[in-house]
Amino acid sequence: MTTRTSPPSGPLPGLAARAVPYLPLGLLAGLGAVLAYLWKWPCRFGGVWNGGAGQFTHYCYTDIYPLFWAEHLNEGKIPYVDYPVEYPVGIGAIMEFARRLAGGDGVRFYDVTVLLMGLSLVAGVLLMAALAGSVRPWDVLWYAVSPAVILTAYINWDLAAGALALGGLLAWARRRHYLAGVLLALAVATKFYPLMFFGALFLLTVRTAKWQPFVKTVVAAAATWSLVNVPVMLINFEGWKRFYSFSSERGADWGGLWFFFQTKQWGVLADAEKLNTMAMAALAVLLLGVAVLAVAAPRRPRLAQLCFLALAAFMITNKVWSPQYVLWLVPFAVLARPKWGALAAWQIAECWYFFSIWLYLTGRMPEFADQGIGDTPYFLAVWARAITIVVLMALVVRDILRPERDAVRKSDADDPSGGVFDGAEDRFTLCSLRRTTAPADMNLSPDSR
Repeated sequence: MTTRTSPPSGPLPGLAARAVPYLPLGLLAGLGAVLAYLWKWPCRFGGVWNGGAGQFTHYCYTDIYPLFWAEHLNEGKIPYVDYPVEYPVGIGAIMEFARRLAGGDGVRFYDVTVLLMGLSLVAGVLLMAALAGSVRPWDVLWYAVSPAVILTAYINWDLAAGALALGGLLAWARRRHYLAGVLLALAVATKFYPLMFFGALFLLTVRTAKWQPFVKTVVAAAATWSLVNVPVMLINFEGWKRFYSFSSERGADWGGLWFFFQTKQWGVLADAEKLNTMAMAALAVLLLGVAVLAVAAPRRPRLAQLCFLALAAFMITNKVWSPQYVLWLVPFAVLARPKWGALAAWQIAECWYFFSIWLYLTGRMPEFADQGIGDTPYFLAVWARAITIVVLMALVVRDILRPERDAVRKSDADDPSGGVFDGAEDRFTLCSLRRTTAPADMNLSPDSR
């Protein structure tokens, strides 16, 4: 008689047990990546991307394919070394990697790039789920399969920066501060917007006096950014600085509120020569408001809330607001305020804008004008998107000022993604500053007042 030993019935050991809850989220993110690829399918064949209105009327435009030719990748030229590139070095590195695999085939270049971006989406969803923790993990479906994400996923290389930024914030949450600095620096070297997150970390550091982790993160970030940028600067400084000069020189462009002001000639707001100054001033005002809120709120804001507010301020005041910028904001909007009503309204507005911009561009082509739309319906979509984001910002501010309304803190959590800020005591607030100055006045004798 053979004795059979039953396998252990207890939980899976170690890493496997922790990974199991993330498996369905990863599969759904993979589904979102595939759906995004299928959405672009009508343009992949027949030369639709080579020009004309077809890429707009089929709603499947992408920057990736035309830039294969515009950036001379089809000629085998190396970004920055052989020609200037209008993107940061992280995207240039992705371009070069995909070029080497694609050879001179533009469609293959697109497919390789999409594979990398699809993997970035899956990674970003899993990283976001880890940041959310056990409080509300299924809210990450907004990033995995929401219509706005599927529609815009493969317009540009934004998903790569998103995965790096989320990875950096997860490293911060796990108190691996050098790694957080490395990943956030790589994110900034890919798309500029993650720079806003250092501001959020700084504000919470001021409030909690957790200076050592912040300094470690900043030092690692500065070293990493220099490591990936300085060699390119030394090889071809003019090619490297193209992104920064292009960003400074470009005028108001599609999607931005400044484009509306200039098109409608709204007084001083339409002054193209003062555009950079006005955009920077508007951003400074909004970020100052975020800073005051961070140190004046009765309870320390969560890191995700400040990241969302800073990033939303950056987007609203930017000179250009491309449809794929929704990919920047989705993870942080959900982590900041995981309530579906306002999120759904915003996503509807983003989808409305996605279809409107392509019809608007079609309408500006004389031979296809009857298939497009004009200024009024287009700018309605522009303002709908901006207003829904402002409403989201207002709701997040309300949650900060009244933390009992915060969906995350209702579960008795403090700041699941805050790392050293989670459960930290306040060391500096505007209220504490007033308390330290009040006794000096109160101790004055009646005769000396």
